[in-house]
Amino acid sequence: MTEEHPPGTHDADAGVHNAVTMAHVLAGIESLHHRLDAIEGIQQATADGPPARRQLPSWRLPSNGEARWQVTLCTAVAIALQLPVHGRLSLVHPDWILPAVQGLLLVGLVSANPRRINRESRALRSLALALAGLLSVVNAYAAGALVYEIVQGKAPSTAGPLLATGASIWLTNVVVFSLWYWEFDQGGPVARALATKHRYPDFLFANMTVTDNPDLCQKDWKPAFGDYLYLSITNATAFSPTDTLPLSRWAKMAMTLQSAVSLVTVALVIARAVNAF
Repeated sequence: MTEEHPPGTHDADAGVHNAVTMAHVLAGIESLHHRLDAIEGIQQATADGPPARRQLPSWRLPSNGEARWQVTLCTAVAIALQLPVHGRLSLVHPDWILPAVQGLLLVGLVSANPRRINRESRALRSLALALAGLLSVVNAYAAGALVYEIVQGKAPSTAGPLLATGASIWLTNVVVFSLWYWEFDQGGPVARALATKHRYPDFLFANMTVTDNPDLCQKDWKPAFGDYLYLSITNATAFSPTDTLPLSRWAKMAMTLQSAVSLVTVALVIARAVNAF
């Protein structure tokens, strides 16, 4: 006897078989698509080099670190500039104590890392920030005392000493702010050298925009202390950004503070000196 199947059974079996076959076909197409993508990626990497490194800008790549001598020389000059600012404008007496302490801190930094600034150390960074902070406090006190004397009419009556004192404070202020810019941009000089921390820069230097053009800038360019010193000088003289733009909020506020301090100091000193002539 022939086995009878319920009506529609053959149609159901055929539908299930067709669905399974279609699923296998789609899975095969998807697998082939992934393999083609992988082959294309390998060919692209072989032709152009490692994609991760190729896409990173130069300031995010590791380097040997910048030379120590630039920041050492400028910091020594800032310490020496405090010597003409003595007597009534000194934060501590005798006048030589704070410059001597700053000199010892600088000697300690140079002794621990004399050539390249690429050694990651919490103690060295704390020492560097302490030196910058001490320079800032001493110079801020001298600037405030000088402004107070000018406003109260107690400043020197001759233009020569007044201009010398004002110039010392102004130049020290330039070095101090360049130290702060240098110490905090992208986490500091060591973090920039090792490329271990911040992804985005706090300052946009003109060289960063042309590193892909070898006729204008070297490909492995990174900002060094001289670039931050230039930034500080232009901000203190123009009272605004020139060719270097602040990107982060702290950088904008720091440049605003420096411009304000520089403007007040220069305006009052020059006005008092003109009256003294």
